[in-house]
Amino acid sequence: MKKLEKGSKKLLNAWAFYDWANSVYTLTIASSIFPIFYSALFISEIKKINAFGFEFKSTALITFVTAFTFLVVAFISPILSGIADYVGNKKTFLKFFCYLGSAGCIGLFWFDISPDKIHLSLLFYFMGLIGYWGSLVFYNSYLPDIAFEHQQDSISAKGFSMGYLGSVILLIINLIMVMFPEMLNIESSLDETASQRAMRYSFVTVGFWWALFSQYTFYWLPKGVSEGHKITKAILFNGFKELQVVWKDLKNNLRLKRYLNAFFVFSMAVQTIMLVAVYFGEEEIAWADDNAKKMGLVGSILLIQLIAILGAFLTSKASEKYGNIKTLIGVNGIWMVLCVYSYFMITPTHFYIAAGIVGFVMGGIQSLARSTYSKFLPDTEDTTSYFSFYDVAEKIGIVIGMIIYGAIDQFTGSMRNAILFLVIFFFVGIILLVRVPKKVSG
Repeated sequence: MKKLEKGSKKLLNAWAFYDWANSVYTLTIASSIFPIFYSALFISEIKKINAFGFEFKSTALITFVTAFTFLVVAFISPILSGIADYVGNKKTFLKFFCYLGSAGCIGLFWFDISPDKIHLSLLFYFMGLIGYWGSLVFYNSYLPDIAFEHQQDSISAKGFSMGYLGSVILLIINLIMVMFPEMLNIESSLDETASQRAMRYSFVTVGFWWALFSQYTFYWLPKGVSEGHKITKAILFNGFKELQVVWKDLKNNLRLKRYLNAFFVFSMAVQTIMLVAVYFGEEEIAWADDNAKKMGLVGSILLIQLIAILGAFLTSKASEKYGNIKTLIGVNGIWMVLCVYSYFMITPTHFYIAAGIVGFVMGGIQSLARSTYSKFLPDTEDTTSYFSFYDVAEKIGIVIGMIIYGAIDQFTGSMRNAILFLVIFFFVGIILLVRVPKKVSG
């Protein structure tokens, strides 16, 4: 196989294509069909579930499991990235997490909330989540390896846009399965409807889509940037040592340090909202009936994805005109207003309006946050360690955000109180972004 040069169109497209492959997880599993499926498993209005020796509110349980998964990712990613840098083959780790995640999605076909099956079911959910986020540690770290600085904003936005497009295509296929299961001879049983059975098949399609379409990315991406070495016990925790080096280097890079502080805070809120949005809509919005709820929630997710394509593009253009930091400040301001609006929304129309705004700012803040960090990095080949630090900061932030959100939901019985609390994070994020220097300083 011919090695592609840094900045070449084929290499950039191959990297971005992994977004096409893995984004189906975030749309079908994290954001739409699985949350609806999970909610449908609870017949009573008081949605309680027993797991790990405690009784949880159903939405709080999935929130806490999600937070635990991100805690695991935050712990293992430095270990794995350290090994990847030393061995010089981070593509192997990207593949591992890809296949782990796709296997977890397929395993969700057997998801069950009965006491004897709930823990295995949550394990499959855990595998999908850790596979997706674990792979992003290595995927994101490729950005400065495959693209020059002037290319990074646009290719980062292109990756997100491809992800939104690919995930919408599969979601439409899954929706046809769920809404018209008789077309595929999917039948109901004593335990569940034909639509619920079709949802289980949709999880399987996500697993296969993710694994199969990743092959194009795996074929063209280089192994890594360093010389190959054998793994020894001595380098097992090398990643944590590298994080310490990055931490020390931040003292000499005030711009990167202050940006990371801001990113830690606003990303905490953004990711929390994205992970709980459908659960919020399912529980807090006054839908006419269950069918209207199902169509409304999935329709809003489609709306988010389609608008997100435009949002990522416009945010990239805004960053060219106003600069990355000013654009991020503006986007954070929109998120802050959105949280206040969400606290008061009741009707499906209110929810659709919120979904449109989320779509506009979701893709923009993710792609721009990633490319801004990449631009602020010092001149180094050790990109995996720096992106590992970035990802650890993001995951710890998500853990804190999800635990706070889940705790407020569990103890107050309302997700509205939890969503309103996130305003604080966006406000602090804006203040911290204002403090980011325009130029590198010591």
